[in-house]
Amino acid sequence: MSVCKRLFTVRPGATVTVVNADGAEHTVTADSGSAFNAEVSGKGTTTFTAPTQPGTYAFHCTYHPMMHGRLTVQ
Repeated sequence: MSVCKRLFTVRPGATVTVVNADGAEHTVTADSGSAFNAEVSGKGTTTFTAPTQPGTYAFHCTYHPMMHGRLTVQ
């Protein structure tokens, strides 16, 4: 999963599937608050529930801070 400067749009409360295409562990962690925080192992897949409140949520990987993006809920 290369989430460097990625943009995603989902519906409120949607199940979001994260697929990690490389061998390193990653996270998809909201920059502020606790809207979502999903860990995905190398070559793994995980899911999390998108926030129910519409808006744009910046996120990053806690292991690789240069990897970041935005999740838009609408």
